[in-house]
Amino acid sequence: MTDLQTLLIKAQSWHDQDPDPVTRAELAELIQRKDETELASRFSSRLAFGTAGLRGELGAGSNRMNRVLVAQTAAGIGRYLLSKEKSPSVIIGFDGRVNSDVFAKDSAEVLTGMGIRVLLLDQMGPTPLVAFATRELKMSAGIMVTASHNPPRDNGYKVYLGGSFNGSQIISPIDTDIAKEIGTVAATETFASLTKSSNYEVIGDEIREQYLQSVLTVAGTVVKKSIKVVYTPLHGVGWATIEPLFNRAGSESLITVDQQIEPDGAFPTVAFPNPEEPGALDLAFEIASDYKADLIIANDPDADRVAVALPTDIGWQRLTGDQVGLILADEIAKTATKGTLACSIVSSSALAQVAKHYGLDFKQTLTGFKWISKVPNLIFGYEEALGYCIDPKHVADKDGISAALMLSNIARREALAGRTLWDLLAELGNRYGHYATGQISIRVTNLSVISTAMSTLRAKPPLELAGKRLMYTDMAIGSETLPATDGLMFELSYNRRVIIRPSGTEPKLKCYLQAVGSSAVEADGLLAELTESCREFLADFN
Repeated sequence: MTDLQTLLIKAQSWHDQDPDPVTRAELAELIQRKDETELASRFSSRLAFGTAGLRGELGAGSNRMNRVLVAQTAAGIGRYLLSKEKSPSVIIGFDGRVNSDVFAKDSAEVLTGMGIRVLLLDQMGPTPLVAFATRELKMSAGIMVTASHNPPRDNGYKVYLGGSFNGSQIISPIDTDIAKEIGTVAATETFASLTKSSNYEVIGDEIREQYLQSVLTVAGTVVKKSIKVVYTPLHGVGWATIEPLFNRAGSESLITVDQQIEPDGAFPTVAFPNPEEPGALDLAFEIASDYKADLIIANDPDADRVAVALPTDIGWQRLTGDQVGLILADEIAKTATKGTLACSIVSSSALAQVAKHYGLDFKQTLTGFKWISKVPNLIFGYEEALGYCIDPKHVADKDGISAALMLSNIARREALAGRTLWDLLAELGNRYGHYATGQISIRVTNLSVISTAMSTLRAKPPLELAGKRLMYTDMAIGSETLPATDGLMFELSYNRRVIIRPSGTEPKLKCYLQAVGSSAVEADGLLAELTESCREFLADFN
């Protein structure tokens, strides 16, 4: 049997069970054309389930996000939960991406059909709401249908666990155990043969109210100083929560980027709905300039991340994730008497200095909130990719809603004293040291480019960067303080560091840069020199 014949058999089997007329038609055309390249892309492998759950492009086939794959995944999760407890329960939420509501409903019906108690949120909402509800309602698990800040054609599936996990994300080997159960379902069941039931519970208002109250408690009511704040959810779900939250906190009305305020899975005004991406905040910059605003706040589409931008003499500038992390860390640490500050290995080393200053513990983790949220006695955690956990007792994940309110309060307090967040950052730099950080990302269409680059760098690591000799560490070996991870660290003299690793959620190779100087100007200069050198070095892989 030829490879094409094998692919056609797989495709026809998938087509025959697919309940979605759109993906059925898409697959029928590929089968009719005998498009071996496209069929291989969809059926030569399966979209992997891991610690980040699922994330991939929408479309027909085992290597795409679709109703068949999602139903199989839900059933696999259900089998895993039933193997661990007699009467498990699951809460399911969804964002505004294409088919998120459909995938959520399919999951609810499959899990309910397995005898599992299911609570389905009545409308799209932010990811931190599901993390909050998983813990607050003492659920066995939480499922959020979202691809966060991925490209428009992607969707995904994020899984939280209750019990000893306290509503945090799954980690290995649980992901492997669930993946095995999904594989069993895929091999033995069709979409139609899976027992389904619509006897799940639909919830909404009460849990949203509980979440808003928890945010108001930790982030507080606003300082009585009026400032002009521009807000955008980047076509995501943030506004429906941000608007009532800020109103109840006593905020003046936010200035909205109207073209982006309503959820729209097509994301028509941005190439990538990620506030880190160049161009994503251009509309916000225009409106903020027109209104002579003081601050821009942007959430990503599922509102678990938040970005902040400030005016400068030459236009608007987005703060780095590390700058925002430093502001929030100092705000939380200065009122704490005990606890731990934590950040990922690719985030700024400045957080350790904040912890030292206030006599608190500090912990560095692997990338991802699945690790940060599990740090014992955590009072604040962050990673440079705009993720901040300011209330780990209630939300064991990053939360762009609560962080947005706290940041606006800090900005108002500074304004009351005739200062800006730039002034605050200068003060914090003088206190903790001047850390400049940046990132270079190489986006790929072929994932093999990333694995080839990492293999090449391991086999022949560079001897110097920016004219300085390097100390090289292969993070895949692991250490006493950190488990093994697919990353490479290069340390230069004069307090400079480079970490290269594959993204865990996007098809990118990422290079994280840090420079420390005696002043902000010196740190920025060292970072610029390091960035230029790294761009030249990475050009071979782009």
